[in-house]
Amino acid sequence: MARRPTPVLVSWSSGKDSAWTVQTLRQSPDQYEIRGIFTTVTGPFERVSIHSTPLWALEAQARRLGLPLYPIRIPFPCPNTAYEAAMEQFLDQVRTLPTHLGAAHLAFGDLYLEDVRRYREDRLRNTGFTPLFPIWGLDTRQYAETIVSAGMRAIVNALGPGPLGREFAGRWYDREFLADLPVGVDPAGENGEFHTCVVDGPMFSSPIRARPGEIVERTVAGPADHGVRGRRTVFYADVVPEDP
Repeated sequence: MARRPTPVLVSWSSGKDSAWTVQTLRQSPDQYEIRGIFTTVTGPFERVSIHSTPLWALEAQARRLGLPLYPIRIPFPCPNTAYEAAMEQFLDQVRTLPTHLGAAHLAFGDLYLEDVRRYREDRLRNTGFTPLFPIWGLDTRQYAETIVSAGMRAIVNALGPGPLGREFAGRWYDREFLADLPVGVDPAGENGEFHTCVVDGPMFSSPIRARPGEIVERTVAGPADHGVRGRRTVFYADVVPEDP
């Protein structure tokens, strides 16, 4: 008897890495069956946490993936205890899903940050859920070229505190963007230099008609320097429907 594919839920940030995680799993249909995506949404703003992707775009992504969306709403600000409580509630929700919808494996789009992977593994230990890392260990320069060549289109909609200035916000993630990155910036943004919102790619049934919108500058708390907590600047580019 042939072995049934492993049911999987995918952690969906709305960006390129989670999108390529879906694409990678779907290339092995005999091994994996994706049954849904889950995403943290910051409640007061109705936007994907960290990436700031608006809810309308997130829902459009889910429709084009053809997958159920499980939004995990978190407060703002969100201390780690609140985040972990929300994730535990989500796992309880998954446990109660009908057999044909549930999954005991959760896939993440992490590439090489050992501490992030360890955190996920530690949090899922003894929960009955197993983490998967389908794109782990890929060379990020080659990876960036692969996803651009595959037709993925993504808007750079968030810049983390760091080396990238306002001029990088709201750009398309393409070869020109990659060529303009300063030396030392990871081409996949794995260190939090930038985040993206995917609007087209081989994992979607059709493109999302969207474009970069207004760029907003915000000041956030930064790491402590000599015991004094600093402030750092981040930039967000809205994702708006394309004009008809």
